[in-house]
Amino acid sequence: MSAGQIAEHLHLPPATLSFHFKTLSHAGLIGSRQEGRYIYYVANFTVMNEMLAYLTENCCAGEAGVCAVVSKKC
Repeated sequence: MSAGQIAEHLHLPPATLSFHFKTLSHAGLIGSRQEGRYIYYVANFTVMNEMLAYLTENCCAGEAGVCAVVSKKC
């Protein structure tokens, strides 16, 4: 999707969305490509899955259920 389409769908100002996408892009969680004046974004599921695996192993003591219970309390 283009940044404009995503902003419209989420009812967010384009500048706010661009700020967050820049951060996600620097982290490698999303990729982008420019076509003319439009920028299209795509999730990098490989990096996202690696991050989730790391968090599950290191923050949840290897038990994903523990993280789910903690997050529900927040």
